[in-house]
Amino acid sequence: QVQLVESGGGLVEAGGSLRLSCAASRLTFSNYNMAWFRQAPGQAREFVAAIMWSGGRSTYADSVKGRFTISRDNAKSTVLLQMNSLKAEDTAVYYCAARRFDDYSGNSYSARAYAYWGQGTQVTVSS
Repeated sequence: QVQLVESGGGLVEAGGSLRLSCAASRLTFSNYNMAWFRQAPGQAREFVAAIMWSGGRSTYADSVKGRFTISRDNAKSTVLLQMNSLKAEDTAVYYCAARRFDDYSGNSYSARAYAYWGQGTQVTVSS
């Protein structure tokens, strides 16, 4: 059973930074495209950022572009999300997700395209 375990969430003041980490196990990590999603109370889960299996290409939601950076270390089976200039509206539970590199079904910006999920980590930004 694939496992994705997020860490690094917490409480931070607006303008601050956090770095989220997702450790993957029981999968060939380099065969998977990875993504971060988030979900605020009462709202749908939304795409934040994604990175291809090779780390060669990454995409971001417009709301985080220029502030967040996704990266991966295939040797450590880890994907990171560096979040800078945090805003109150970034408050949410952040989830790590995995999708096989050769799975072309669905839209990579859609949560439904991802087969594996972590349990989430809470990020709270105080204004």
